[in-house]
Amino acid sequence: MRVSGLSLVFAGSPEAAVPSLRALVASDHRVLGVITREDSPQGRKRVLTATPVAAEAERSGVPVVRANRLDARVEAEVERFAPDLGVIVAYGGLVREPLLSMPKLGWINLHFSLLPRWRGAAPVQRAIIAGDDITGASVFQLVPELDAGDVFGQMTQPIGAHETAGHLLESLSYAGAELLVRVVDSIAAGGAVARPQEGDVSFAPKLSLAEGRIDFAADAVTVLNQVLGVTPEPGAFMTLDGVRVKIHDATLARDAAPLPAGQVESQAGRILVGTASHPLELLTVQPAGRRSMAAADWWRGHSGSSQAELQ
Repeated sequence: MRVSGLSLVFAGSPEAAVPSLRALVASDHRVLGVITREDSPQGRKRVLTATPVAAEAERSGVPVVRANRLDARVEAEVERFAPDLGVIVAYGGLVREPLLSMPKLGWINLHFSLLPRWRGAAPVQRAIIAGDDITGASVFQLVPELDAGDVFGQMTQPIGAHETAGHLLESLSYAGAELLVRVVDSIAAGGAVARPQEGDVSFAPKLSLAEGRIDFAADAVTVLNQVLGVTPEPGAFMTLDGVRVKIHDATLARDAAPLPAGQVESQAGRILVGTASHPLELLTVQPAGRRSMAAADWWRGHSGSSQAELQ
């Protein structure tokens, strides 16, 4: 039998958390307040900008608490809200006691992986880099240990052969929001069951800027997975003649003859880079300080030579 909706406090920051907040606001539950990270400088002009979650909350008329740490000030705000349940989606900080126990029913977390695989900050990126064929989302009970709580529900989704981390995360953010609302509905109705995580544990730490440098000494599939997994953040790049060149799009060139790893060559208008197997074809690149462009246009303006070696 259906019971009345729950009162919620929501913690989240990036665009990937917005569909969840929007879905909860539109549900039978009441979002009393939103906790999100503080406004930060964005873009080349470093304009102070609210997080996507803060902007969505303000559009919906939900009170916003801006905080980069879940400290005593946040604890006081949550105590004032007195929620039944806390919901967290990519907030960017750890929930510790006494905050963890403040909501009557504790906190649940929407995580973009099939837990216990890829616990941590970058599950989507790590799944693509590792060459996983399938991923998904999990809603679990938040506990002090990282992403280790019992799971209320999961959904699965295949990873496309040419899917970037940005595209996959966007897709999962919508499918995950639907899963999240179903779990909150189930908790409200008293029928939710959380089960311990099963399987091998793997971890997904945040990617460093250095992990965007593409290692062309690996085989072509591994190289492409790295490009896709770090796009758009931290961004794939290579260095040619001392200039950093971002790689926005590339594909396998299985029909091309092998090239030495790291050698860039123009063949019939295609810009190829050698790997340990067949080459990778660059499609869209962006040299430092310039706009994004077709790889063939970049190469014509590079040096006029037919080939070069990456540093």
